[in-house]
Amino acid sequence: MVFPPIEPPATPWHLDDAQPDPGDDLVAAGADLEPGTLLAGYRLGLFPMGLGHHGTGAIGWWSPDPRGVLPAGALKVRRSLRKAIDRFDVRVDTAFDEVVAHCADPSREGRWITDDIAAAYRRLHDLGWAHSVEAWQDGVLVGGLYGVSIGGLFAGESMFHTVRDASKVALVGLVERFHRDGDPRRLVDVQWATDHLSRLGAQEWPRETYLARLAEAVQAPQVDLSA
Repeated sequence: MVFPPIEPPATPWHLDDAQPDPGDDLVAAGADLEPGTLLAGYRLGLFPMGLGHHGTGAIGWWSPDPRGVLPAGALKVRRSLRKAIDRFDVRVDTAFDEVVAHCADPSREGRWITDDIAAAYRRLHDLGWAHSVEAWQDGVLVGGLYGVSIGGLFAGESMFHTVRDASKVALVGLVERFHRDGDPRRLVDVQWATDHLSRLGAQEWPRETYLARLAEAVQAPQVDLSA
């Protein structure tokens, strides 16, 4: 793991020119997946997801309204989940490519992670910006998530599990590591607050609220998740 992360060359694209309408999640299309472009997008509240069948079309830049977030102190860990945690070993950045591959499994409904997306986040990982948080059981990878960490923002991209509760345990491991310094500016961005994530404490914020809090979050110190 590279820490602190390496800042790549700046993007040539003017992503901040995008002006979304209230309630619209898709903001723009085009640009590229270079590290500087991805980081510029996240700092503006945007993330990429390809348009078209299984994400194979042009790159779409998304800024959901409302936005799903897990702010400091919001995570809900029920008793059953707390007991399940002891059955897993949580690790960081020991199987990044494998986590992304599981998340990109062609058999998954609504899959959108293409080879180009996987390669782009691998480049971010090599620079120290993208990370995996993994749940292992008996030496086998059984769940996890990956995303991008910028200051006090962790932008979650996708998660998977092959054993019950494994992805939830990985999320708990991420939140506990990311918020352990008590800095109230920190945010875990989950994009959309699904029913599954809402039961774990995810909230929905209007886009304006999210962007205001994001501007504060990215000013917080970078977290070494592997420490």
